[in-house]
Amino acid sequence: MTTAFADPKSLSHEELEEGTVFAPRFDAHGLITVVTIEEGTKDVLMVAHMNAETLALTLDTGIAHYWSRSRKAIWKKGETSGELQEVVELRTDCDQDCLVMTVRQTGRGAACHTGRKSCFYRSVETENGIAWLEDTGLPRLFDPKDVYGR
Repeated sequence: MTTAFADPKSLSHEELEEGTVFAPRFDAHGLITVVTIEEGTKDVLMVAHMNAETLALTLDTGIAHYWSRSRKAIWKKGETSGELQEVVELRTDCDQDCLVMTVRQTGRGAACHTGRKSCFYRSVETENGIAWLEDTGLPRLFDPKDVYGR
């Protein structure tokens, strides 16, 4: 059975923000932003998007599924790499237009396709009005060429 969601337009402002009905507000492209964090450490692993189908798959299976905007396809996180994300908790914000998902990262512990634990492995630095990226030293847990062949 596929999980169904309420239409947010059918709810009052108070019901949407204070009620118990889950009515995700997808954007004009049918997507909702998801911030994925790791259970225990609470490290931000990645930011991605879901559509209604991938959100339902995530809730139905307990494994994170996203919508790949670049491939325009369902993306079962870790299907190729073995780095599955087991859902621990899913939260929505006050007006239900974005989600925070806590996961148990499986495999080698890498959420990023670069082989790192997190997609956020660079910090933005500035000096004299110039901005650049600096590697934070987060090590690769696998070689993406070995896993993805690219």
